[in-house]
Amino acid sequence: MTNSASLSLSRRAAAELVGTAALLVVVIGSGIQAAALTSDTGVALVANSLASAIGLGLIITLFGPLSGAHLNPVVTLTAWWGRRAGGEGLEGREALVYVAAQTAGAIGGAVLAEAMFGRVPGAFSTQVRDGGHLLVGEVVATAGLVLVIQGLGRIGRTKLIPAAVAAYIAAAIWFTSSGSFANPAGTIGRSFSDSFTGIAPQSLPGFVAAQLVGGILGLVLAGLLYGGTRRAAASTADNASTAATESTPTTESTTAPVGPVAETSAPGPAFQAVG
Repeated sequence: MTNSASLSLSRRAAAELVGTAALLVVVIGSGIQAAALTSDTGVALVANSLASAIGLGLIITLFGPLSGAHLNPVVTLTAWWGRRAGGEGLEGREALVYVAAQTAGAIGGAVLAEAMFGRVPGAFSTQVRDGGHLLVGEVVATAGLVLVIQGLGRIGRTKLIPAAVAAYIAAAIWFTSSGSFANPAGTIGRSFSDSFTGIAPQSLPGFVAAQLVGGILGLVLAGLLYGGTRRAAASTADNASTAATESTPTTESTTAPVGPVAETSAPGPAFQAVG
C-alpha cells in the first residue's frame, strides 16, 4: 500500500507482530462473544464474519504504511516471490523475519483473547477439522485472497486493497467449506483457542499445506490473468502515457513536436507485493 522499505526491519516486524495479534484478538474474541450471546450457529457466524472483516480492513489500513500489513505468511511469501520475479517485494531474510513475527503475534493474540474473556489462556482447541473437502476449501480461500491482492496490485489499484480484502474474507467465510482460515500464522494461533473459531493441533498440517498450495495457485492465476510483475507495470505505464497523450491539446499552428508525455507522467511501479 505504501513504500515501507525505508523503515527499519525491526519496526516493520513489530508492526507485523502487533497487527497479526490484533487480527487474532478480533477473530477469536468476536467468536467467543458471538457463541456466548446466541446458540444459533448461523447468527454467530454472521457476527464473527462481520467483526473479522471490519477489523481486518482497519488493521490493514493502520499498519499498511508501516510494514505493508501482510499479517499472513502466504502474503509474505508472494511478496518474496515478487521480488525474485523482478518486481517489488521482500528479500529472503526479511520474509523470514515477517513470518516469525506473524506467527508469534498470532499466538499472542489468541492467548490475549482467551484471557480477555476469562478463559484459561493457552488451552489447545479440540475442534478437529479434517476431510478432503475442507482442504479444498482452504485452497480456494487462499488462492482467492492472493488473487485479490496480486490483481489489484498489478493493475495499480492498491488503495482498494484494505476494503477488497476485508470484503473477500467476509464472503469467503461463508462460501468456503473450511470457513476461510487462509492464513498459516492465524491457523496456528487459532489452535491455542478452544472456541468457536479454533482448530485442533492435529488439523494444522493439512490446513497449512492447503494454504500454501492455494498461495501458489493464486500467484499462477494472477500471472495468467494480469501478466508478470514487470509486464504489468509496463502495461500500466503505457496506458497512462497513451491517456495523457490523447488528452494533450494540439493545434495546426504548433510547429515544434510535442515531447514524450510519458517522461512527465509516468506512474510509479504498478505492482506492490501487498498493495
